[in-house]
Amino acid sequence: MKYLVTGGAGYVGGAVAARLLEAGHEVTVLDDLSTGFRASVPDGAAFVEGRVQDAARVLDGSYGGVLHFAAFSQVGESVAHPEKYWENNVGGTMALLDAMRSAGVRRLVFSSTAATYGEPVSTPITETDPTAPTSPYGATKLAVDHMIGGEAAAHGLAAASLRYFNVAGAYGDQGERHDPESHLIPLVLQVALGRRASISVYGDDYPTPDGTCVRDYIHVADLAEAHLLALDAVVPGEHLICNLGNGSGFSVREVVETVRRVTGHPVPEVTAARRPGDPAVLVASSKTARERLGWRPTRTDLAGIVRDAWDFARRREAEDRAAENREAQSHGPEADRAEGRGPGPREGR
Repeated sequence: MKYLVTGGAGYVGGAVAARLLEAGHEVTVLDDLSTGFRASVPDGAAFVEGRVQDAARVLDGSYGGVLHFAAFSQVGESVAHPEKYWENNVGGTMALLDAMRSAGVRRLVFSSTAATYGEPVSTPITETDPTAPTSPYGATKLAVDHMIGGEAAAHGLAAASLRYFNVAGAYGDQGERHDPESHLIPLVLQVALGRRASISVYGDDYPTPDGTCVRDYIHVADLAEAHLLALDAVVPGEHLICNLGNGSGFSVREVVETVRRVTGHPVPEVTAARRPGDPAVLVASSKTARERLGWRPTRTDLAGIVRDAWDFARRREAEDRAAENREAQSHGPEADRAEGRGPGPREGR
């Protein structure tokens, strides 16, 4: 089957594109590389550089479905520039749905988020819990969920929205390389690599076993598998919503201590004030995904998640160092003379 993956040059989109290829599917990645990386597009996938608004020039009746990851996702930026998020996340998805309808492509799996729930009213969070986003980012994702629901009801779209909690780990060449980085595990790994002096722990007086926030971490490979299962599970005219998490939580201090054990490096931590709006516990109920998709996460061990992320971070660090060395050598004295930038041998007079 042939699939379009929007945002397939990103962390999760790239992992899903890779998994689709492994399953024998044909994949086209559409990405404008504004936050993604060309190197994250897996070998074997066709690549089209463009925004999700450009989907109409890619889609035709040969596609069996779309997996939609293209979105801006920085909560803080969405507060400062909400218009950017509404235009891209909501406007872009509207253009995608129009293109799918015109091309007769009737299956969609959407990358949604736990940010649609806002402050949880109970734990674990279920799909029937109230949705009250606390940021424009979460609000745009919820608006897209509503948009997809309307498309399914009115035009027979078979769709699923998968609401992620904290995605982590790495899958082959697919790992976290956000810029700026805002996720806990890669930030702590930056300390272990010497790229950052310490990790900030925002609040140590929460009503949790060690006083720090508890979050649900899901391995990116388990997440990718859920998308393939969702493609087979969607039903025409229905919009299925599933939470994806491993069903248990780990505290900030547990993550930091696990990074210390896995990497063998000291990780200095600095206790800071609580951040406004940070709930004490965010853990997902994945019962719906288990029942409707047949999904069973298999990489739920925190040490294994961190180990995969650490292996990817070290590979990337080595690649970055090698690139820096090549850059320095290319601008050395010999290269300068060869390219006419520096002083060469004096001509006789």
